[in-house]
Amino acid sequence: MAHFARLLPTRQAIVMPRTVALSLLALGFAALPARAEDPSAYPSHKIKMLLPYAAGGGGDVVGRLLADRMGKTLGQSIYIENHTGAAGTLGTQMVATSPNDGYTITVGGMTTHVLAPAIYPKLPYDPIRDFTTIGRVGTSSIMLVATKDFAANDVKGLVALAKKGEPVQYGSWGVGSTGQFCAEILMQQTGIRMDHVPFNGIAKLAGDLLGGHIALATLDMATATPLVKDGSIKALAACGERSPSLPDVATYKEQGVPFDRSLSWAMYAPAGLAEPIAKKLSAALKEALGDDVVKEKLLALGITPQFVPGEEQRDINARDIAAWKQVAKDAGIEVK
Repeated sequence: MAHFARLLPTRQAIVMPRTVALSLLALGFAALPARAEDPSAYPSHKIKMLLPYAAGGGGDVVGRLLADRMGKTLGQSIYIENHTGAAGTLGTQMVATSPNDGYTITVGGMTTHVLAPAIYPKLPYDPIRDFTTIGRVGTSSIMLVATKDFAANDVKGLVALAKKGEPVQYGSWGVGSTGQFCAEILMQQTGIRMDHVPFNGIAKLAGDLLGGHIALATLDMATATPLVKDGSIKALAACGERSPSLPDVATYKEQGVPFDRSLSWAMYAPAGLAEPIAKKLSAALKEALGDDVVKEKLLALGITPQFVPGEEQRDINARDIAAWKQVAKDAGIEVK
């Protein structure tokens, strides 16, 4: 010990250059883990709602409506970022890989969280494991529509037309879309054959339908409702439930096609979200869906507001994924 003591200077400060000292200090702080926010203080700043839909589309409108109302409840603004691509799976993957601190949320539809795992063999996220389900927003339908002079007015007429051997084509807004799945269910349950014409987006599909370039199509409610109401096109059936925006259009089931699954919208955050934060978001969503103005606007979009707690909606999604996978398998729907 004395030997080592002689090697050290006595009563002499060890001095290092200021830049070196600051560098070492910075390294010390960098080595410390980031301090998580106290959940009781959430939210302390703006929240991002990352939407995998194009601005102005149905999903975007729903997200903005909820963001505005929930922001008032939470006391922080919720701003929108749109990231489209790969049928909504690109933006959804971005949410899955975001920090699970409650500052990134999304609104997902059937395609992103139920149909995608049925048709994408290499989906870059797991719709159950990679998300915290905040709660259901509501349910909607897909409308089977046609030009005004189409030879059928309902499912019975369409089936009769197809069974006569008449070539029948229908358009949807893409391979693997909810619209294609609804048409495939109709074919599987009735035994008819229709040729699928996928379009690059619902706006192009609606334009070609109005122009008479295609006579039969599946449309989302936000697109179909005004066109049916003003007489530009006619509705043959609702895939799902009767829509509040077109209540006179009978469902598949009411027309003899055994299908009555809900087509739902829900709110999600990355997996591992702290329970107190998840509860705050869930409560804000439930309050928003009880707001008369929000309800009125959702109904106008063809969405029936219906809050379901996150864990329950997650279990429903898991069951529906299995069912829709079978539909995809039978129809040969796969996106590589």
